[in-house]
Amino acid sequence: MRLLHTMLRVGDLERSLRFYTEVLGMGLLRRKDYPEGRFTLAFVGYGSERETTVLELTHNWDTAAYDLGDGYGHIAIGVEDIVATCGTIAERGGKVVRPPGPMKHGSTVIAFVEDPDGYRIELIQTAPPPTPPALAS
Repeated sequence: MRLLHTMLRVGDLERSLRFYTEVLGMGLLRRKDYPEGRFTLAFVGYGSERETTVLELTHNWDTAAYDLGDGYGHIAIGVEDIVATCGTIAERGGKVVRPPGPMKHGSTVIAFVEDPDGYRIELIQTAPPPTPPALAS
C-alpha cells in the first residue's frame, strides 16, 4: 500500500492551479470536468502519480469558498533551501505566513505558506542549512 493523494476543495480552480503550479512549482498532471456532477478534478504534484503522492484539487462549480474548520492541519513539503524557497514563493506572489526558523520546542527548520483558499502548507528544511561564511579577522 501507499498514499496516493490528498484532496482539497478549492473555490476558484484557476487561481489554485496558478498557485500550485506557478508559485509552488508543481506540475498539472491531469484535469477532468464532470458536468453531470458539476465539479472538476485537477491533480498536481512534483512527480508522476505512479511514483509520488499528489494533490487532488476539487472544484465544485456552485461553491466559491469553504469553511476550513478546525480539524484541518496542513500539507508538508520538504525543501533543500527553505530561505531561498520562501523568497521565491514571495517573489511569485505567494503568502509566507511564518518565516523560516526552528519549530517551537524543536530544532527542525520550518516555514508556512498559505494557498489562495487559506490552506496552510508547511515547508520543512530537508538538508542542513547552509553554513554562514566565516568572519574575516
